[in-house]
Amino acid sequence: MGIKQLYQVIAENAPDAIKTGDIKQHFGRKVAIDASMSIYSFMIAVRSEGQQLMSDTGETTSHLMGMFYRTLRMVDNGIKPVYVFDGAPPKLKSGELAKRSARKSEATEAHEEAKETGTAEDVEKFSRRTVRVTREHNAECKKLMKLMGVPYIDAPTEAEAQCAALARAGKVYAAASEDMDTLCFETPILLRHLTFAEQRKEPIQEIHLNRALEGLGMDRNQFIDLCILLGCDYLEPIPKVGPNTALKLIREHGSLEKVVEYMESDPKKKFTVPEDWRYQDARELFIKPDVRDADHPDCDFKWEAPDVEGLIDFLVRDKGFNEDRVRNGAARLQKNLKSAQQSRLEGFFKPVARTDEEKASLKRKNDEKIQEQKKRKKDEAKAKKEAKAKPRAS
Repeated sequence: MGIKQLYQVIAENAPDAIKTGDIKQHFGRKVAIDASMSIYSFMIAVRSEGQQLMSDTGETTSHLMGMFYRTLRMVDNGIKPVYVFDGAPPKLKSGELAKRSARKSEATEAHEEAKETGTAEDVEKFSRRTVRVTREHNAECKKLMKLMGVPYIDAPTEAEAQCAALARAGKVYAAASEDMDTLCFETPILLRHLTFAEQRKEPIQEIHLNRALEGLGMDRNQFIDLCILLGCDYLEPIPKVGPNTALKLIREHGSLEKVVEYMESDPKKKFTVPEDWRYQDARELFIKPDVRDADHPDCDFKWEAPDVEGLIDFLVRDKGFNEDRVRNGAARLQKNLKSAQQSRLEGFFKPVARTDEEKASLKRKNDEKIQEQKKRKKDEAKAKKEAKAKPRAS
């Protein structure tokens, strides 16, 4: 799930933190990718006639198809990916996982009913909601990565946290995930939509944490408190607290301790804090996640030549992939992983801290963008109102 509406909050209040561009702009960069999130999205998106792809023996292959071809696309564009797989989830996340399991069980029942009485659209809709990533799916994707020569790491707990640790240490340029909570784990840069299909034509979003903090006028602890208040995987949300209210409360009170104190002492009882709302534990999981240090042997990853015949055995003979396409993909891997050895200049220079004048200039530009956005929304709302007010032609 990530953090509810965090992207919207950053886009509206710190627009300078977000850049969008083409995948080609990341040529020569190493990127740590949240594998578990990617596999889940492949199993939902990579389909034929509304159903997951299957081998002749009835085994699901959507995850392998997605991993193989989306990885090839990245390597074709000069990106060197390293995949990070989830470990055991933190205990505090068990409540959210139980809810997801219950929703999937409901969706499974609805899916079976739709196959009997529903439309094709209903069948596909509920089929997507029943998707589960199993240990076997993960194991098959790891085997595929090894055969492709692409490194992977098993995280102790959350994959996003391990991706962030690698980015923070400079082992990779950025962490790539669709989950916005990757920013809470202090990745300097978050890339989104990197593993999307080319046909979707979604630009790559590049979100810079330091610019987000500057634009929001917060330090990292306040940012984490804001994210917990917005709604995260570890805790029940507080009813009636939307993005604007959450931002206002943190800005006014400065910390969750003060926010909770205000809510509990408010005579109007506008907000009800859930019982046993363990926000301190959630904050600790974001500030001190269980990750492998960047100098750990597991994090000493490297890219190798693909095992072509191993890929043929696994993908073609075992899983029914087209042999010509797999051989073509292996040839692209061999060629492009060599050419991607070229480094970008940014890898040789450390970023220089901004001066007070530069920070002030950035804040002015940020404020100008926010005002432009507000004016544009106001003008659009006015135009819609005027259009509704116009009498219709008879």
